[in-house]
Amino acid sequence: MYPRLISVARRCKPPKSYTSASVAVRSLSSSPTPPQTLDRDPSTPRPKTLADLRRRLESESPALSDFVRLRESEEYSVAVGSKKNPLRKPKWMKETIPGGSKYAKIKAKLRELKLHTVCEEAKCPNLGECWSGGETGTATATIMILGDTCTRGCRFCNVKTSRTPPPPDPNEPTNVAEAIASWGLEYVVITSVDRDDLPDQGSGHFAETVHKLKTLKPDILIESLVPDFRGDSSCVEKVATSGLDVFAHNIETVEELQSMVRDRRANFKQSIEVLKWRKIMPQQGLLRRRR
Repeated sequence: MYPRLISVARRCKPPKSYTSASVAVRSLSSSPTPPQTLDRDPSTPRPKTLADLRRRLESESPALSDFVRLRESEEYSVAVGSKKNPLRKPKWMKETIPGGSKYAKIKAKLRELKLHTVCEEAKCPNLGECWSGGETGTATATIMILGDTCTRGCRFCNVKTSRTPPPPDPNEPTNVAEAIASWGLEYVVITSVDRDDLPDQGSGHFAETVHKLKTLKPDILIESLVPDFRGDSSCVEKVATSGLDVFAHNIETVEELQSMVRDRRANFKQSIEVLKWRKIMPQQGLLRRRR
């Protein structure tokens, strides 16, 4: 209503009794509304600096404590740093350069036996901590068998990919078992790349590695983080009955994002079937883990 009246008043010559179009509009209004004004305390001076403004807002504005009341036993305070008195960064935010006698020993052994680790292939930032022993003092590494080249190309992974990777090293199971046994570990994780180019998807190579390691060091706990073997239940059974202690398989992501994250040959239902097949097999003290 008001915009139309204003446009008409501007086109027409205002009467002599009025001095502006705005007066004419107000006269046509049946219930004139006075302009909104901000009530201010005349005794409160206007803030002249940013610090004054902050003090005024702090005194006028409600705080979080006005809405959330905690019990006395639940109240806590956190120190806040400033430019003049900054707080020290937490220890976990700083990683030391990989080094030390344990680190050098593991790296030399891996190179000598031509072994691969997930730590190196995935460029893990915690590599130095794990190989040097970290807080526990026990060095560890996740061994990756069946080579360092995968036949799949998942978007989240940094491992090299190829349709025709080199054939697996026939001496790798023996080399892996000897290397891990010499490190004196109590728990080790063995995983692998996907080998869709092999008739058994690499399951025989996987089972042989576990069997030889258990022969050299029976008391060690072995977790096998296996691929999906393209949904072949016989491959799952071969690895699950090889003598390992923990059977693990990565689902990677939720079902809705599988096609966006994983290779087209992998899918959510296929991964679930791998875990189901292992579940219906005889347990024999075996643990299952999904990620």
